[in-house]
Amino acid sequence: MEDDAPVIYGLEFQARALSPQTAETDAIRFLVGTQSLKYDNQVHIIDFDDENNVINKNVLLHQAGEVWHISASPADKGVLATCYSKTADSRVQRCAAVWRMPEESEPGSHESPDDSASTAHALELLCDLDHTAHGSTACVAWEPTGDGSRVMSLADNHILLWDLQASSRRATLASSASLEGKGQLKFTSGRWSPHHNCTQVATANDTAVRGWDTRTMSQIYCIENAHGQLVRDLDFNPNKQYYLASCGDDCKVKFWDTRSVAEPVRTLEEHSHWVWNVRYNHSHDQLVLTGSSDSRVILSNMVSISSEPFGHLVDDDDLSDQEERRPEDRSQEPPQDGAIATYEEHEDSVYAVDWSAADPWLFASLSYDGRLVINRVPRALKYHILL
Repeated sequence: MEDDAPVIYGLEFQARALSPQTAETDAIRFLVGTQSLKYDNQVHIIDFDDENNVINKNVLLHQAGEVWHISASPADKGVLATCYSKTADSRVQRCAAVWRMPEESEPGSHESPDDSASTAHALELLCDLDHTAHGSTACVAWEPTGDGSRVMSLADNHILLWDLQASSRRATLASSASLEGKGQLKFTSGRWSPHHNCTQVATANDTAVRGWDTRTMSQIYCIENAHGQLVRDLDFNPNKQYYLASCGDDCKVKFWDTRSVAEPVRTLEEHSHWVWNVRYNHSHDQLVLTGSSDSRVILSNMVSISSEPFGHLVDDDDLSDQEERRPEDRSQEPPQDGAIATYEEHEDSVYAVDWSAADPWLFASLSYDGRLVINRVPRALKYHILL
């Protein structure tokens, strides 16, 4: 099989939740949550064997309800958080909880594809992130470099910071903040910055992007009209502390310097429908993945605003103002930022894309019809970046 060929895995259910298993840096592993109204929902643990180009899976039952969002602990590979919907008093509520996978749930360890349903183990509930006073939970994000004991959840117009204690069996609300004002005050997504000692988070609500200081729970910046329509997702550049990407229903992906938010640094307009997801590559931050309701996954090379604009690591703070503006330096930059590869293996809205935590050249995408596709960065581009 050709090195760059995609590998496709079909879940039997609709799905929109995808996460790399962040704490697992040896195996290429992703978690996928299903959305079924008729049957018990599941979390699929997907292991990709890149030598043989095959997928091994293990299925765990998530009987609490449809999975809308999933995120893996950065410290414990057996722990994950989900946002899920359940019906109570004929109202649908969106809840969040932290779970542990059973010890024996190594993918491919004990089952053939046909008997997965009959041998499926259930996830063990560790604790609920009790949202009842705060509304419906949109997402849960772990403190990126922590020991897995701090999580943020977004519920309606509230940001909630939780401390997980007693091996994640108890969640205590440590601090919170609320959006106030006119308009649609419901958070759609949020990300925890890996910089500034993990004291900053960014959130999206309606067309706005906001930054918050987790020590004081106060707002530190606000991009009022970051997009012309709803902002769907955010991600921080892992290597440049002030750089943030956003995407939304205006079909655009925008890149911001949070020190100066009047205008985006760059804008991409490659998609033809809502952009649901944007993800920076953890190792090579010029590589940016996006997934959209146009059924496409696009890999872009944003080299001019990356940490390696001249092929080696440079930090903004290392350059004086005069150096930053020298035209002869600028002319050395590669000629063009923009899309370098478009992946069209999906036939439905792509609700999630993410990079592998173990292999920087490999990524997964998930469309609503339950199709998971594993792809690689084109070899030519990989060698161009490395050599």
